[in-house]
Amino acid sequence: MEAILENETKITVNEKSVHELDSLFKPKAIAIIGASSKELSIGNVILKNLIHYGYTGKIFPINPKEPTVRDIKAYPTIFDVPGDIDLAHVIIPSKFVPQIIEDCGKRGIKSVIINSAGFSEMGEEGVALQKAFLANAKKYGVRIFGPNCQGIINADPQYNAYCDFTFTFPKPGSISIVALSGGVGAFIMQSLFDLEIGMHMYASNGNACDVSISEVVKYYGDDDGTKAIILYTEGFHKPKEFMDVAKIVSKKKPILAMKSGRTEEGAKAAASHTGSLAGVDITTELIFEKTGILAFNNEEEMCQAAMAFSTQPIPKGNRVGIITNSGGPAVIATDELVSAGLQLPALSDRAKNILIETMLPEATIGNPIDVVATGGGKHFRSALDVLMQEETIDSVYINFVTAPFTDTDEVARQIVEVNKQKRKPIVCNFMTNMSLERFQVTAKILKDGGVPCYSFPTTAAKALGALYKYYKVQNRNIGEAKIFNDVNKTEVENILLQAKNEKKEFLKSAQTYNILSQYKIPVADWQIANDVNDAIKAAEEIGFPVVIKADAESLVHKSDSGGVVINLKNADEVKATVEKMKKAFEAKDLKFFVQKFLSDGRELIAGVSAKKDLGHLIMFGIGGIYVEVMKDVVFKISPVTEMEANEMLSQIKTSKLLDGVRGEKGIHKQSVIEIIQRISQLVTDFPQIQEMDLNPIMAFEDKAFVVDARIKIKKD
Repeated sequence: MEAILENETKITVNEKSVHELDSLFKPKAIAIIGASSKELSIGNVILKNLIHYGYTGKIFPINPKEPTVRDIKAYPTIFDVPGDIDLAHVIIPSKFVPQIIEDCGKRGIKSVIINSAGFSEMGEEGVALQKAFLANAKKYGVRIFGPNCQGIINADPQYNAYCDFTFTFPKPGSISIVALSGGVGAFIMQSLFDLEIGMHMYASNGNACDVSISEVVKYYGDDDGTKAIILYTEGFHKPKEFMDVAKIVSKKKPILAMKSGRTEEGAKAAASHTGSLAGVDITTELIFEKTGILAFNNEEEMCQAAMAFSTQPIPKGNRVGIITNSGGPAVIATDELVSAGLQLPALSDRAKNILIETMLPEATIGNPIDVVATGGGKHFRSALDVLMQEETIDSVYINFVTAPFTDTDEVARQIVEVNKQKRKPIVCNFMTNMSLERFQVTAKILKDGGVPCYSFPTTAAKALGALYKYYKVQNRNIGEAKIFNDVNKTEVENILLQAKNEKKEFLKSAQTYNILSQYKIPVADWQIANDVNDAIKAAEEIGFPVVIKADAESLVHKSDSGGVVINLKNADEVKATVEKMKKAFEAKDLKFFVQKFLSDGRELIAGVSAKKDLGHLIMFGIGGIYVEVMKDVVFKISPVTEMEANEMLSQIKTSKLLDGVRGEKGIHKQSVIEIIQRISQLVTDFPQIQEMDLNPIMAFEDKAFVVDARIKIKKD
């Protein structure tokens, strides 16, 4: 996987012109270097696909041994081709690719799709070849797509550019796909085809050594023909770059995404609670959330949702009106719609009066509107018109069962007429027997009319839920991260420099708590003691009861080894505890951390885990000794805004505990929110902090204090 995600280019997406990829996606002339007359070879299949799909530009097969390939004149080299070439396919052994890229550069070709394999995915020799052809490409300004990739497809009839060796020939539409995995990408494309959803563009970039997923998403975002984007990835080599692009694109058009490749191996190496809980690869999911991408765990649901996005406007709220001619499916749909956050408002008196006049006597006038099984086209139309006029309705859900005693074609035509108005989104649960030719005609009327139809009520409801979710994305404003001006960066910088000079990976307790103090993160009163007498003196100054913690660099989870003793009420108990710890721990740097004991608060945890090329993940949840068992935590990508910090408190499973239950008092949430914001600023200011645990944070009804803390920094 590391090889697949490798990206040698150092240029950022924002430094590139979007039109730079026009030669890749909108080529007017294509050279196929490695074109072959051998059936089933990639060099033959790509040429065959271009011809079959009706490519509108010029095709130049490059083959030094054959005068024609598939009845098209072939040329010995690209230098023998007359006229300009926008795009070249390279399908030759990997060892020859660096020279071919040099030749393409000299010939003025701006984009190259390398279908050949044998590069970074194959070890050191392949990596060297990849570096060599990239250097040649950079020298001449050639953009590389791949290597070891399928290619691209542009289904716009102006181009019909099937620069790919797959086998699905999509109808033109408005959904564009970008996939790291060619196999998954081809499956998604086939799924859309089977659902009769048109496609606009397709890209699967294999090793992604140059043209990245970020660039393709940006290109789709600026493309007028793309209405929605489907993304499949297994991770991002440059997550920050992707986030910068996705934040902009997702506001303009929906990005439907799916990610796979989860692993828990990374958790084993983490020293902190935060690091271990973030060890499962949740980074991509957090990127999706931060940037407003709609995440899916099921590829079928993602494709079904794409059907709705390809034809329907985005709703302006969460209020849905239901029309049905069968009660049961409407009940199932209602459950799913409500679960997705939609509401079924009551109809106005005006709407009810109209429906009383236009519906059959046995119809149910309300929301849902049950036109009953004998309801025909005029009844569905009246219900649709009413819902389109209702200011309290933002979208329409239809259950349409094809009763044998009604004119189902007329019902379909009426639905289509209203759908073409594009006033509010419509989805249809179309329940029928498709083996009957009569109902096949009805289905065709609906599909040709752009009505997204689903066989199951739950599936249709999920699709409408996705439309509403995107409405929330477009209207969500998380704000900017607060900057606290009362912090002392200079002192923190000095502490971290001292730790670095001492070649410490884990900070000493005094260093850790001093850093928190410099960022005004409240901590329970504490002192460091060298021996028994110091500990007693510190306890008396702090005030009983106190906690004693064994303090040494080698002790990470102190409570697991008897290194923490709480609720010491007098000097004798302090003395006995310190003497016992001196016998139990032989660390040369052993000291004793004396701290005010706080009880009866809610134990919480906050923490930090650094992620390469992204920044830090900020964690919050229920803390104490059970954090690893309960794992009731949530993460956000720093910097965390006040709104995001609020969301963290509400998103944990046990969020109601923070409000108080069974007579318990709730916590002072604003204090906890400020702690989250301050640690977010701390690690943003000092990225050398790798992990941090604040566990527990003791939260009370009027304040919150950090009781235990641990900070890990980069060794270098």
